[in-house]
Amino acid sequence: MPPSVERLITEALAIQAEEAQEAGAIGFMARAMVQATLPHRRVAGPVFERKNGAFRLTLLAPPETGLPYGTVPRLLLAWLTTEAVRTRERELVLGESMSGFMRELGLVPTGGRWGSITRLKDQTTRLFASTVSAVYKDGEQTRLLNRSIADEATLWWHPKSPNQAGLWQSTVLLSEPFFREMIERPVPVDMRALKALKRSPLALDAYVWLTWRMSYLKQPTVVPWPALAAQFGSDYKLLRQFKAAFLVELRKVLAVYPGARVNEGDDGLLLTPSRTHVRRAAKALPDAG
Repeated sequence: MPPSVERLITEALAIQAEEAQEAGAIGFMARAMVQATLPHRRVAGPVFERKNGAFRLTLLAPPETGLPYGTVPRLLLAWLTTEAVRTRERELVLGESMSGFMRELGLVPTGGRWGSITRLKDQTTRLFASTVSAVYKDGEQTRLLNRSIADEATLWWHPKSPNQAGLWQSTVLLSEPFFREMIERPVPVDMRALKALKRSPLALDAYVWLTWRMSYLKQPTVVPWPALAAQFGSDYKLLRQFKAAFLVELRKVLAVYPGARVNEGDDGLLLTPSRTHVRRAAKALPDAG
C-alpha cells in the first residue's frame, strides 16, 4: 500500500472515531469561497474566474504579486474564517513565528526555493493582496459584491529563521465586508479532514463543497458534470479529463467523509441527502452579533 494511501486511511479512521466537536476540530470556511473556488495551479495574469450557476466569482490581484493558488491559500482561508468566528475580531494574529503558524495549518516547515516556508509567505501575500468580485444573477435581478480580503497585513516572518519569534507579531486586518461574510454565513468543516486532504486543492474544494451541500440537501439531486467542471475544473481542457481527475479526488474525500451518499452517473454526480460531516455545527456557531 502506498504510504500516502495508508496515511489517509489512518487519518480517516481517527476522524470517524471521534466527532469534530469532541476532538476540538470544528473549523469554518467563508461561504463565498465554497461556491466558487481559487485556482488550483499558477495562473498567468491578474484575473481568474469561477462560475457556479447564477454565481460568478472573479479574483483580482496586482500584476506584480499574482493570484493565490494551490492548497496553502485554502488552508489559510479556513484558518482565518475559524479564527474570525472564534474571536469575533477583524484583526487576527498570525503567530510570532512562521513555523508556529505553519503547524497550526498542518504544514511541515521546509526550506529552499520550493519549500513550504517560501510557499507560505508567497501565497499569504498573494491572498491578502487579492480582491474578490462576486456577481449574482437571478432572473431580472443582478447583485454585485466587491470585497478585498484584507485591509492591511504585516508579516514579520523570516523564511531563513522560521522558528525565531520577531519583535512584532504578524497580523492581518480583514476587510469589514469579508469579515461579515466569514462570521455571518460560515460553512462548518472538520479541520482534521482539511489537513488529511491538504496535498490536493481539488480534494479540499470537493470536501468543503460536499459537506456544505449535504447541510441543506432535501432530495436526491444530480449535479451535471459540466456544472461541476465550471465550478472546479478550469485547469482541464476536456470534460472527460476533469471527470476522471474529480473522481480520483472524490474517493479521497469519501475516505474521510464516508457518510456522504454520492454516486457517479453518466450525466453527473448523484447526491442523496446525508448527514453533513460536522454534525453538531449549529452548537459550535456563536451568535452573529
